Amino acid sequence: MKRRPFLKIIVAGLLQPFLWKYSPLQAAPAHVTDRRVRPSDTLWPSAASWEKLREAVGENLIKVEPMFAACETEPNGSACLEAVENMRNPYWIGDQPAGTELSGWLDAWKPEPSAYAVSARSAADIATAVNFASENNLRLVVKGGGHSYQGTSNAADSLLIWTRAMNKVTLHDSFVAKGCEGRQAAVPAVTAEAGAVWMDLYHAVTTERGRYVQGGGCTTVGVAGLIQSGGFGSFSKSFGTAASGLLEAEIVTADSAIRTVNACTNPDLFWALKGGGGGSWGVVTKVTLQTHDLPEFFGAAWGKVQARSDEAFRKLIAQFIRFYAENLFNPHWGEQVSLGPDNTLELAMVCQGFSSQEARQIWKPFFDWLNASPQDFLVLDKLGAGAWKAQHFWNVEHNDQMIRDTRDGAPRFHGWWKGDSGQTGAFVHGYDSLWLPASLLRQQEQNRLVGALFDGSRYKKIGLHFNKGLAGAPPEAVAAARETATNPAVVDAFAFAIIADGGPPAYPGLAHSMDVDMARKDSRKIDQATAELRKVVPDAGSYVSESNYFNSSWQAAFWGKNYARLRAIKDKYDPNGLFFVHHGVGSEDWSADGFTRAAERAR
Repeated sequence: MKRRPFLKIIVAGLLQPFLWKYSPLQAAPAHVTDRRVRPSDTLWPSAASWEKLREAVGENLIKVEPMFAACETEPNGSACLEAVENMRNPYWIGDQPAGTELSGWLDAWKPEPSAYAVSARSAADIATAVNFASENNLRLVVKGGGHSYQGTSNAADSLLIWTRAMNKVTLHDSFVAKGCEGRQAAVPAVTAEAGAVWMDLYHAVTTERGRYVQGGGCTTVGVAGLIQSGGFGSFSKSFGTAASGLLEAEIVTADSAIRTVNACTNPDLFWALKGGGGGSWGVVTKVTLQTHDLPEFFGAAWGKVQARSDEAFRKLIAQFIRFYAENLFNPHWGEQVSLGPDNTLELAMVCQGFSSQEARQIWKPFFDWLNASPQDFLVLDKLGAGAWKAQHFWNVEHNDQMIRDTRDGAPRFHGWWKGDSGQTGAFVHGYDSLWLPASLLRQQEQNRLVGALFDGSRYKKIGLHFNKGLAGAPPEAVAAARETATNPAVVDAFAFAIIADGGPPAYPGLAHSMDVDMARKDSRKIDQATAELRKVVPDAGSYVSESNYFNSSWQAAFWGKNYARLRAIKDKYDPNGLFFVHHGVGSEDWSADGFTRAAERAR
């Protein structure tokens, strides 16, 4: 089959001694302060203190500069030219201590480098850094991949714990979590350190071993971060969320202790890590995930059609919703369709478990219906469906739908989907999302759903991500998701609607111009489109990693009834709020930048 259209579918051993008086397993003093210190403050650590930290972490303390600092001083110099050449390479961005895969969000955040970064090589390095931040009352940031829409992996005047260099992946034929011997059955699994990205796991588990691990769609997303936020991939409709597959994790908590957490040891913290949001609980140093039998085939359906009138477009939406409810609402089909203001419907769906012939047969009635009415519909991109061997899905050497990282020294298996290229470096104008309950697929409710989708698409393109709702998934996947901290609404949702847009890279230091008025107009259209959908789902939940930065009801939207339990766990393991991220559990206690406690601001 021709695979070009598929582009559009698809992202503790012995501890070294510390050089000051606290060991990583010994709690630092409980500093209850109202303000974190900045470099301009008299309580900012001295140069001698920073030097002690450098020595304690094996010289792996970095003074962080903006990613495009060289372009401000020498715009024609080799350093600037190299940075500009690579700014669309997500792996290069991830290799920069100040790197963020987005270049900011209108009126929300912009990339701001930390003052210093510890490029951690071990859990002991991380415990050292956590202890230093706690003793010195520093704003702390954690980053693995840097793939955060909310900008949570960067903050000015902070100490960054950077786990990029910790990227080892280990396969297990038979794994039982520590302390669970005799209580859990041994299962095949994979362990990944905190700096690994999903391509590292897909290569080791699928391409080389012929098994499957549930991860993210974008290959450069950090493994640990995705799991902590819940985690959806192209085939979540069958295998559930990434968090559901977590068997064990190692984490450094606010007291600088290195803890093993699983269902038998620290089970409350283990539960919180499964979808309770990244950056709120400590620094995850490694995770172990269950692996699964690999289906023989992965496949796709693709194409783009334009309705010749508004009336025909409404009819097209209605026909697709009926077709989805009758033929695709099952564990086999994931990814998305998009509905545009220009009356277009674009298919970018994937499947597992079907051969090419079976996939084509499933889609034949819908394609025949479209082709039978040329007076109403114009096919812009050829409609089609097919499949290929699942083991080759992430094999960058033999997949022309992926771009390989060709830099000297880069792993030959590192690549990213061509269809994800537009996201790298993008500047967000606006973004909103909500889960759509499966009750809207009932025959008597479909007209309401169709009306909301049509009305919303008058303002902005709406993407329906079917793999990011677990209604229709196998019972075991649904049951596992219920045992995570993710908003329970996910198990009742057939799809996740995303309305978003943005512009080209706008990193500080780059020469660029932005039409701010146009960007704000774009943002308002996103709000208007979302408002139409909220008419049928007024209290819809949302996914923390792909959500509105300005959501005022974030606790309920991201975690629903689970928030109270999460807050209690936060207070137990991080009572002083050392770990802060925007709209993370407990962040309501702090100013928007995480530097001032809320009680202090109220004075």
